[in-house]
This record gives sequence, C-alpha cells and structure tokens, in this order.
Amino acid sequence: MFSPVLSVKDVSVAFGFDKNGNSRDGKLPLQVTDRVSFDIFPGEFFALVGESGCGKSVTAMSILRLLPWPSAKIVNGEILFDVGANDAQSQDARNSDGNARDLVKLPLKDLQSVRGSEIACIFQEPMQALNPVVTIKKQLLEVFKFGVASKSAQSKKAQSKQESAPSRNAQNDSLDLIREQLRLAGFTDPDRVLNSYPHELSGGMLQRVCIVMALLPKPKLIIADEPTTALDVTVQAQVLAVLKDMAEKTGTAVLLITHNMGIVSQYAHRVAVMYAGRIVEEGPVREVINHPMHPYTQGLLAAIPESHSDLRTLASIPGSVPHPKDFAKGCRFADRCSRCADECKTETLPPKVAEANHFAYCFNCEK
Repeated sequence: MFSPVLSVKDVSVAFGFDKNGNSRDGKLPLQVTDRVSFDIFPGEFFALVGESGCGKSVTAMSILRLLPWPSAKIVNGEILFDVGANDAQSQDARNSDGNARDLVKLPLKDLQSVRGSEIACIFQEPMQALNPVVTIKKQLLEVFKFGVASKSAQSKKAQSKQESAPSRNAQNDSLDLIREQLRLAGFTDPDRVLNSYPHELSGGMLQRVCIVMALLPKPKLIIADEPTTALDVTVQAQVLAVLKDMAEKTGTAVLLITHNMGIVSQYAHRVAVMYAGRIVEEGPVREVINHPMHPYTQGLLAAIPESHSDLRTLASIPGSVPHPKDFAKGCRFADRCSRCADECKTETLPPKVAEANHFAYCFNCEK
C-alpha cells in the first residue's frame, strides 16, 4: 500500500500573536481550526469542502506556512510531507519515526526549497498570481530558474564540463517542454500565449497557464485553493478537467479547496467536509454523497438545486456558522442540528463513527 504524500495530523491554527510569538494586546489568541487531520496519497484528487469561513484556506496555507505573520501561528499538530522518504535533509525536522519531514518544524531555508518545487499552489485569482508587466514566456521560464533548478542542482554539478555550452540550448529545451505542456492544457497556439501579457488572455486561459506553471517542476502535491471561483461555469469544467488530466499523467496529488459539491462529485476521489474549523466527515466521494452520515453534510447536499426536479423550496440549514470566539468545546453544529440531543451540548468531543473508510464525528450519526 502507498504511503501518503501528505499527512496532516491534529493541526490547529490560531490568530492574535505578536512578532515574539506571544498573545497580542493581552488578549487570548483566537483558534480558528481545531485538530484537523487528513491524508493525501500520490496521484489522488482530494477535496476539502465547506462554506466560507470554515477554515479551508487557513488549513491549506498552513501546509506551506503561508499564513499571515506574525498574527497566525500553528499551535498544535504535525504536517508530514513525503511520508516514506528517507533523505538526509533536515533530520531534526522529521517525525519520531524519522520517515517524513514535518513542515511545521522545517527550517525556513529548507521550506523554501519545498515551496513551488515539491508543493505547488494554484490560487483563486490568476490575474493576481501572474505579473501583469511580464510576458507569459518569461514567467514560465522562471520556473526552471527557481523551481526545477533546485531539484537538478546535483546533476548539474556532475555535468560541470558541459556547463560552458551556451545556455540558449537549455532555454530552447525548456521552451519545448513548456509548449508541450501548454498543448496538453488545451492551447492550440502556444507561441501566441507565450508572447502575450496576462491582460491579453481570458480568465480561463490564465488559470490554465497557472496550472502549467504549477506542474512544470513536477511537484508531488498541488494545492488548488478554489481555482475556479473567478471563472464562469462553462470554463470551470474545462479548467478542472485539464488539472485532473495533467495531474493524473504526472502522478501529482491535488488538494482541492472548494465549497462546490458539484465539482467534488465530478473530479475528486475522496472528500473531507469541514465545519467551524473541524472536519466533520470524510470518505470516498460516492460514499459521502450517496450515504452522508453527518447532519451537516446532509444539509449541504439537500440544499443543492436539481435541474430535472419539480419546482420546490430548497432545503436550508437554520441558523448561521458561529464566530470563532463562540465556538463550542463539544459539537459545534449542535445549535443548528435537527437531531440534536442533550449529549450534543456537552463539552465532550463528538465520537468518531466509522464504516470502513467512511467516517464522521457525531453523537447521532446515521450509519
């Protein structure tokens, strides 16, 4: 059985620290995620789903420690990357078994070599991710200067005798690879795209360029933080299909952050549902959608309109998501749950109810 490429274990993130790591202005830090755990395996399309403010993006950004400094801090847990690897880099940052790098403890210098090269990101707004005054060609070539170069540093040293050769050959090889990847992403005229500036391309084209940029260094994991939010519905499907197809061909795992269960049902292999900073249900996509166990997941699915059904009033979940300062110690969904009982409103954490590889955290799960 494959080892996970990424294992997030009991990660909690809080806001409200100063540059010395102490609480700011004498106020207690505000914890926004609580003991989040999940595994992602090589080549897998894993979705993290939840409504706005549930902690999806905070969890994703904590993986590469891209949280706003100094306010945000990982206060608990491990983020184990490349489980099963056993290189000599940063042994002090490995977990107790010595077989994975803990990105929480990894020195910043080593973490910078992971960012972009081994773990890449695709963000919501491609126009903000790309430099508006630099051509697409120059921005894609920079991947080889910073991302791919760090991986091939040792092989370059071994070929020191050939380093006197013109760099133009290496650039031509890089451009050939870029053109090939652009064609795989659906561009019929890659040279026109390469010579364009970001404002000369549509949003869907720019997001496909970002996908190519993320895949060029051949990372082990891509974090896609709501990559289709700024796109219209027809382009969303095209972009996600390109991402899934290219990721499967390279064996790259994808962590997809989204609030759209329709997207999840079409593209993801497994899904974790998040509510108020906690994961409440996780399992294979078909199992979660066809047989949801947690009442929150059931409410999300019931609220999806069906075009083929008769006109009806859509189901809704009463109440609203609590503010992090109002998070309950026990079940955080208790005040909105139709199956809430006395034990749900205690300070005891909901138990894990599992059926094979499908599980939920609830006092009254429907098995």
